[in-house]
Amino acid sequence: MKLFRITVLFMALFSASATLLANQPADSVVKPTHWTLSSCIDYAMKNNITIKKSVNTLQQSRVDTKLAKAALFPSLSASTTQGVTNQPFGGNGSYGSSYNSGSTNTYSGSYGASASWLLYNGGKNRENIQYEQLLNKIDELNIATSRNDIQISITKAYLQILYAIEAIKINENTVATSKATLDRGNELFTAGKLAKPDVAQLESQYSQDKYSLIQSQLTLSDDKVQLKQLLELQGSDDMAIDFPTLSDDEVLTPLPSIEDVYQTALTFMPEIKGSSLSTKAAKLNEKIAKTGLSPTVSLNAQVETGNNNQSNEGFFTQLKNGWNNYVGVSVSIPIFDNRSTKSAVEKAKLATESSMLDEQDKKKTLYQTIESIWQNGHSYQTQYVAAKEKYKSTKVSFDLINEQFKLGMKNIVELTTQKNDLLSAEQSVLQAKYMTILNAELLKFYSQQKITLN
Repeated sequence: MKLFRITVLFMALFSASATLLANQPADSVVKPTHWTLSSCIDYAMKNNITIKKSVNTLQQSRVDTKLAKAALFPSLSASTTQGVTNQPFGGNGSYGSSYNSGSTNTYSGSYGASASWLLYNGGKNRENIQYEQLLNKIDELNIATSRNDIQISITKAYLQILYAIEAIKINENTVATSKATLDRGNELFTAGKLAKPDVAQLESQYSQDKYSLIQSQLTLSDDKVQLKQLLELQGSDDMAIDFPTLSDDEVLTPLPSIEDVYQTALTFMPEIKGSSLSTKAAKLNEKIAKTGLSPTVSLNAQVETGNNNQSNEGFFTQLKNGWNNYVGVSVSIPIFDNRSTKSAVEKAKLATESSMLDEQDKKKTLYQTIESIWQNGHSYQTQYVAAKEKYKSTKVSFDLINEQFKLGMKNIVELTTQKNDLLSAEQSVLQAKYMTILNAELLKFYSQQKITLN
């Protein structure tokens, strides 16, 4: 009996779980407990609103393509009209006739169907299909461009958070050092080796360092908000950032050449492919505009019949006797259209030239972007090496002066100056480190490599 109850309970739990899974939205994504750069990018690819809007634009473009294809087929419509004619004073419909004093109502109906098929219009319909298909591909590339833009924005935001986390650690160490210095200052003041104004200055420095720590914590909160917005997360959502270990070898990895990165980027960057397709679409639009100079040939067909209650014939007999068919071919030859076609062709040619210039401009912009990233990466790598050397020497000087201060051999001005120099050196190392990593990761991206932080 117990086994039976356990089995029933298990089946009930299994059924409830299955129901919850079935009711879960298909596009829902489980949020990771710890956010890495890769998980942030993957989550944004499925949830970012900008990307979703680009996908929606593509769907609309595909509807336009279906409409262009449908123009190749004939159109068919059916119609019917039902009417009542009332002659309240009778008569036979002639003015002044009054042989019938009663009112007369006439019920009539007409039924018909018509079809039309555009046989020839200079190839405009087929070129319209090709044009819409090109626009579909361009919209697909626009989605890829949106994904790339979001990926780059997330990388910048994520590294900014890592920078803020390390800045907090530096400020925490600075606060701890200031507190220890203040405690030692109070001891020296008690021993009569330090004046009260010097102690007040140490207290002021300690308060300033605590304020800097709070500011760095607020900066981290702001940086997280920016990342949450890119991920379409609520501001109240908790966000535990995974902090990767980044060694000097990773920071100082040699950068690829500008030309190599540029040539690779030309082969896959969606904005470059999209601009090339836009030029093709513009040239095709020229052909479409020129079809306005061609004649159009259409095939038309129509059937119709009707009935009237005043007839002595039956309903179906009236429909049969009233049945008539029509088939015809119409040809329209443009002769003079107030220059509308010629103007459309000229505008299409100018649009093609603009598209070609835009394609060149995008390639130029891509090269400038890669060149700027490389220059920044190389510059920050150099700064990182110099900043680490400066930090080492500044740290030695600070430790020495701090020990001398504890012994009463150095004054508060010398200690504060050296401490500020040490803090500035630490911040320089930190800034150069993360700016180098950012530019190196962006160069990887333009080299068709996945952005990852180990």
